[in-house]
Amino acid sequence: MAQVEATTERVIAADAETVFDALADYSDTRPKLLSEHFSEYEVREGGDGGGTLVHWKLQATSKRVRDCLLEVSEPTDGELVEKDRNSSMVTTWRVTPAGEGKSRVVVTSVWNGAGGIGGFFERTFAPKGLGRIYDTLLANLAAQTEK
Repeated sequence: MAQVEATTERVIAADAETVFDALADYSDTRPKLLSEHFSEYEVREGGDGGGTLVHWKLQATSKRVRDCLLEVSEPTDGELVEKDRNSSMVTTWRVTPAGEGKSRVVVTSVWNGAGGIGGFFERTFAPKGLGRIYDTLLANLAAQTEK
């Protein structure tokens, strides 16, 4: 079983605090950022950053649906970590300043991939597919935060 990693980033024309606060707002803002790949979104505990427990289904392909139950933590300033209780997937969001009035958002998901030929295809195609999903989410984040 090899580890699979998908990373996407975007510079957003809004300060890091504004962008982080929007990203960490699982009750109101986060649902507005999600693409059609997400369904059954529900905040089960908390709703603002660390201590949040959130559920959704992620349909990465027509045949692949992940039922995600994510525990959110904030290990450092500008960082959200979502650990899936239903799999090995961990997604880390990092928001850092990127010049005056701008921020850089980097999202990285890692998980233990399948073995054999299925694992080869997963390592080859899953990062690209997840990258496209995160590109949409980051574009929606920019639309919500850029003034």
